[in-house]
Amino acid sequence: MTTLYRQPALYKQPALPVKLWHWLAHPPTDAPAAALLIRLMAGGVFLWEGILKFVLPNQGVGRFTKIGIPFPELSADFVGLLEISGGVLLLLGLFTRFISLPFIVEMIVAILSTKITIFLGVSPLPLPPVPPQTGFWAVLHEVRSEYAQLLTVTFLLIAGPGPWSVDALRARRRDRGTTKATDVAKVPAGVR
Repeated sequence: MTTLYRQPALYKQPALPVKLWHWLAHPPTDAPAAALLIRLMAGGVFLWEGILKFVLPNQGVGRFTKIGIPFPELSADFVGLLEISGGVLLLLGLFTRFISLPFIVEMIVAILSTKITIFLGVSPLPLPPVPPQTGFWAVLHEVRSEYAQLLTVTFLLIAGPGPWSVDALRARRRDRGTTKATDVAKVPAGVR
């Protein structure tokens, strides 16, 4: 007699999208308290760069047009709104992992769309005012801001927002609620 063994539901692993959602929605909050400084730096820069895209058209639509971004008016407005709203979220430490992902993509696109042309010496944007103006060393000099932003949001994606954040506050409240439910579950049935 052959009996098929079925794995108990207790041992089933959640699907990858569920794991990914949980990882994004429940960031660790045990990062060093200095993560606040990283959030303030990155969030502040994204916030004011987003505002500049609306205040100074040459920083938004004009720049996007020069570097060949498709639909420059729509793209500049979208990126500006992303930077403003995402910058505020980073400053607060709210949905930190969620907003880090589009910022990582944005910084990679910014590096690829503006620094390769400096390397090749065919940039449609004004070249740096002092040598080196093209080539490897010029790229290393000009990429500093995007590189710093890319690494800060990557740090926040991995390490989380730190203990002084809205995400940490939400986690503490969630954990307190879980603890209370767990405590109730441990009380013998006859005592309740």
